[in-house]
Parts: sequence; structure tokens; C-alpha cells
Amino acid sequence: MIEGKIGGLKASQVKALERIYRRKIPAAELITAELARYLTELSRELKRQVGVIIDRSGTVEHVIVGDDREIVIPDLSRYSLGRGGLRGLRCIHTHLQQEPLSRDDLTDLELLRLDTMAVIGVGEDGLPGNFSYAHLLPTKDTAQIETFEFTSFHRFELDFSAFIYSLNQEMERVAAETIALDDGRERALLISVGQMSRQRVDASMAELDELARTAELAVVDRIIQRPRKMNPRFLVGEGKLREIIIRALQQRVTLLVFDQDLTPNQIRSISEITEMKVIDRSQLILDIFARRAQSRDGKVQVELAQLKYILPRLSGKGTAMSRLMGGIGGRGPGETKLEIDRRRIRDKIRRLEKQLDSLGRGRVQRRQKRIRAGLPIVSIVGYTNAGKSTLLNALTQSEVMTEDLLFATLDTATRRLRFPLDREVIITDTVGFIRDLPPSLMGAFKATLEELEDADLLLHLVDLSNPRFEEQIKAVDKILGDLNLGTQQCLLVFNKVDQVAADDLPHLCRRYNAVPISALDRKSFIPLLDEMERRCWPKG
Repeated sequence: MIEGKIGGLKASQVKALERIYRRKIPAAELITAELARYLTELSRELKRQVGVIIDRSGTVEHVIVGDDREIVIPDLSRYSLGRGGLRGLRCIHTHLQQEPLSRDDLTDLELLRLDTMAVIGVGEDGLPGNFSYAHLLPTKDTAQIETFEFTSFHRFELDFSAFIYSLNQEMERVAAETIALDDGRERALLISVGQMSRQRVDASMAELDELARTAELAVVDRIIQRPRKMNPRFLVGEGKLREIIIRALQQRVTLLVFDQDLTPNQIRSISEITEMKVIDRSQLILDIFARRAQSRDGKVQVELAQLKYILPRLSGKGTAMSRLMGGIGGRGPGETKLEIDRRRIRDKIRRLEKQLDSLGRGRVQRRQKRIRAGLPIVSIVGYTNAGKSTLLNALTQSEVMTEDLLFATLDTATRRLRFPLDREVIITDTVGFIRDLPPSLMGAFKATLEELEDADLLLHLVDLSNPRFEEQIKAVDKILGDLNLGTQQCLLVFNKVDQVAADDLPHLCRRYNAVPISALDRKSFIPLLDEMERRCWPKG
């Protein structure tokens, strides 16, 4: 396939280029003298750089025509990386001024994980002149390159098949020392780019790490960048982004996860530089919700939130969407297919919104039935992984699913809790909150959380053992305010007090007017139950 700038070429020149395509090179040769001469003569005639991409079987897969300064390597994403971390392709191209490998050549070698990158100088007579090539070295950390230069192409000797076999084996051996190559999970690099304080950045990255663990990602590295000025296109400068991508490729990363929400343009720009999937914090949360939603309500709400999030981010490249949509709008026919995909998504959004309205009527009926029963309603709210489901199980002796993961509970669970004198309350467990909850999720889950409007009492459960518990209290209060629930009667409950210094506990409870409990110790519930009874049935 001929790629690049073929406009303005004569038919005979195009045919000459076509004769290179699918040519076979002997396995032991990087490039034959015959093909090298053919490339340099064509390059001199066209006054442009000409290159070829050759696979390990020796087949010319791409012929590239550039300008007098560079070639642009085409999309190679269909050639996956092997266990050694190399793509199984080599690039050889001409340099009109016989200059050695450029910085761009070496960057392409690193970014594309090519077997080798080589350049042939074009002599004044059109014959091959000097020659240089480079390959990656097997290292555990940052990528390193070894470069070779020859004053004449004909002085170059290399058994390429033996060389690439040895290099690949060594790269696989080095990788196996630090990477579980048989681990089926996606390997993620977590990235934070911002100008917040270091303390806030560390706290946010710790939470992103927990989200990644919940999403069953293997986190291999974390990068924090605090630029003086934010780059509107890439967040960081393009050079710094390339360094990050090269570092990720060295560690066999398949997914870049940004702690900051990315704009559609930023996702597209970053995806143009790398084939790795690029997602942000909101998309990771959406992915977790998609994995864990069980009820029909929850599944519809999550799918609706995903589609609303994806629609403005749909682009021709599509790699950023593949975790959620299987690559909608991926490489293919182009704008026509994109428009079809967008129309299909809009149609599905309308169908899901109607379905959600229908499900909402069922929720209203259930709420009205509970209200007619005349029983007080208590809803447990709080930051994700604060222990809400564990508390519900302990209070009602039920078996709502609990895990040490963020968003372990996505669907509302309702139980009855009996008090003395044959008095009962309806107690509900709700989805956990998180700071900067994606707007699409906030809208989608408003329908579920509207049940909180009928609550006579909100139990705001807080994980007191978390060093960021104060920030979490503020985040939950903000979300309650956004849901117009800020005026609801609320009782602050400190959980996991068995993990807090005993001397600090009384002071913290007085300061926040909170009730202390350990959800794993039912004996600690007496003050909480007394306070719930007092608030649900106030003495006249």
C-alpha cells in the first residue's frame, strides 16, 4: 500500500513505487542492495524521501512517500506488539542530504516499538551512500537506543533474522523479570496533570488507584506532572507527553488513565499520538458502574450515562471509546460511519430515557406504598466504601453484598429494622458518593437517589479511619446540596472507630456532633439506635 504525499507524481513514478509493494526480502537481510538502490534512485528522481515498512517474513507492507525533509509513518495499529514488546516491523527510508538518523526517526522507533529504524543516504549519483540504523535495547526502566553508522551502505553487514531473534528473546526475558506477561488484566498508567497542592494531588491519585483496583486494572506506574502552564491540547507539552507514552510502552501499558477529566479534543489529540487507550477519571467510574450494576434500573441508568458521555467524544480514531463501546467510530470508512454512529447513539439515548421514565413510575408507586404504610424511612448515605452495606447488614441481619471496593453497591437495597414497642423503620442503602461525580452520572442516578427525598432521616456514614474523611464529608454534603437534599434531617455517623486512636475519638465526635460506631461490632450500635429512635419518634 502506498502511503503519504503521492499527489503530483507521474503515472510512471506511481507504478515504480507500486513495484516495491509486497516485494519479499530474504529473512537474513535488513534490506537488499537491489531494493536500497531502487529506493535511492526513486528518491533522487522525486526529490522526496521514500521509505518502506517490512515485516519479519520479509514482506514489504507499506511504501511511504514523504517530502524532502521527512516521511510520515502510517497507522500500524493492526500489527500488535509481541511478548518481547516489539511490533515485528522495520522501517527503512532515504535521506536526501545523507544525514544520519534524526530525532524524529528515533522518536518513531520508541513510540511505534519498531524492530529497527534505518536510513539510507542518497548519493549525488542516486546510488546508496552512507547508512545508519538503530534499535531498542532490552532494559527494565526507560527506553534506551543503540545506534550504528556506516560511511557506505555496502560496508553494512548484519544477519537480521539471527539479530532480531536474539533481541526479541532478550527483551522478553527482561520484561518477564518485572512484568507478569500472562496476566490477562489491562495494564494501566495513572497520570495526574494539575496545579493543585502536592497533598491534594497525592490524595486524588490514591483514590484513582482505588478506582483502578475496583475496575480490575493492573496499575504498573503513576506519573504526576505539575506544569507551570496547562497545555489546552495535551494538558502537558507534546514533548513531555511523548516521554510519558514511551515510558508506558516500555512497561507494556495498554491503558492511560488521567485523573483529570479530558475534553473531547484532548482525548482526540492524545489518541493521535498513541494507540494505547486513553480514558479519564469519569470514564473509569462509568466503566466500574457498568461492571457492577445489577438491577434493571441501574443498568439502564449506567448505559444512558455512558452514551451521553461518549457522544461528544466520538471521533474517527475511536481508541478512547473502546473500553465502553467496543470501538464505535474506529478506523474505517470515515465521516459517514461516524454520522451513522452518532445518530444511532442519539436514538438509543431517546429510547433509554423513555425506558427510565417508565421505570421511574414503578419507583414512585413503591415509594407511595411505603409512605402509606406510615413507617419512618431512614436512608444511609456516604462516601463510597464507607461501610454502608456492612452497616445495613449488621442492623437488619441481612446479606446485602459487601466488598472492600469502591462502588460495591450500586443498586438501592431496602430492609426493615425493628425497634422496641413493635415499632419499625424502613432503612435503605444507597450508591456511594465520590468527589467530582461525573455530571452524566449525577443526572442518571438522580432518579434512584430521589427516594432520599422521602427519607425522614439520613444517616451520613463516614469512614473515620480515612485520613481524608473531612474532604469526604464535604464532598457528600455538596452532592446532597446539588440534589436539593441539604435541608433533610441528617445524622452524622462515624464508622470504623476501632481503627482510630481512642484519645482522639471523643474530641472528634463532639466537634462534628457525630455518633461513633464500628459496623463490625453490633455492641457499638446502642447510641446510634437510641438516637435513631429519638429522631424517628420524637416525644411530644
